[in-house]
Amino acid sequence: MQNINIAISKDIISQLPPVQYNGGIQVVDTIDKARIALRELSRARIVGFDTETRPSFRKGHLHKVALMQLSTDDFCFLFRLNKLGMFAQLVDFLQNPAVKKIGLSVHDDFSVLGRSGEIAPEGFVELQSFVKQYCIADTSLQKIYAIIFGECISKGQRLTNWEAEELTPQQQRYAAIDAWACLRIYRHLCEGLFNPAESPYIVAEPTTTDNNIQKQL
Repeated sequence: MQNINIAISKDIISQLPPVQYNGGIQVVDTIDKARIALRELSRARIVGFDTETRPSFRKGHLHKVALMQLSTDDFCFLFRLNKLGMFAQLVDFLQNPAVKKIGLSVHDDFSVLGRSGEIAPEGFVELQSFVKQYCIADTSLQKIYAIIFGECISKGQRLTNWEAEELTPQQQRYAAIDAWACLRIYRHLCEGLFNPAESPYIVAEPTTTDNNIQKQL
């Protein structure tokens, strides 16, 4: 199974049914709400993580992270950092190794978060590295999720204004799904519910000759 590579094309993804998300969503835009949310998330002990940043269409002009999503199995909190800033309790949560946070391209997220102050993240699991042991060659959340669950995560809201005065229901759902999907992928793989050898998206596997050579060795 070491020579298996699993990948999926955008054409196939476009034909898959949309992702089903039935969890709750709460926009967190005050410090009081944030403290309550962080208490709930700390009790969960393992959460999904993602961020959103307002897109910039001018070269060299960069924005700070506008939204941080932290999700349990059935509820996602959307922290509006453009209104809250990187307050102390949130920094403590991100630096707490006792709470496992599952994300994708985490290094990129914290490169942008660094514009808001120094953070030393602890307890993070990088899905792009984690899924390699399951022979998944793709690195985007949309593709990894499609390979494992056969559903399509829409990216239609990605370039919307995450610093808008109010987030639309479509933005809220998009943001929640990204963090929740990271957690769902991790749990599914850890529970042994994905068998790479049975994936319909295998693009390379050992030839008969390769197998014979391996047996001789």
